[in-house]
Amino acid sequence: MAHEKRVEIRWRDVDAYLHVNNAVYATYLEECRDEWIDRALEGVSDTWDFVLARVAIDFRRELRLEDDEVVVSCSLARIGNSSVGLREQIRTREGELAAESEAVLVARDREAGRSRPLTDTERAAFERVLDAP
Repeated sequence: MAHEKRVEIRWRDVDAYLHVNNAVYATYLEECRDEWIDRALEGVSDTWDFVLARVAIDFRRELRLEDDEVVVSCSLARIGNSSVGLREQIRTREGELAAESEAVLVARDREAGRSRPLTDTERAAFERVLDAP
C-alpha cells in the first residue's frame, strides 16, 4: 500500500532558473519516506534504527514554483534480510510524473554501528504493509 504526502513547493526550493532544485526532490522523497516508515513500524520498532543506504532518482519533469504543491508517494517493493526496498514517486497536483525513485532502508545496530537482521516483529509489520490492498 502506498503512502502519499502533499508537499508545498516553497520559495526556498527554487534556484536561479526558477525551478525546483534537483536536491530538493530528495527532500520531498525523504519527507514522505519518514512518514511511511513511522506508520509501517508504529508500536513495533524505533524508526531511528533504520538508515538510508541507497537512493536513485530519475527526473521526469521539471517542477516550478507555480506548480504550487507535489504529491509524493512511497510503497514497499521488497523485504530483505536487513533491509527494505522502496518505490517512490513525485507527481504534480494534476498527476503528472515529475520523478521516480528507488530507495533502500537498512536496519542498524546502534551500538555496533552496523547493519542487523530485521526482527521478526519488524518483518511481520513490513509484510502487512506489503500485503495491504
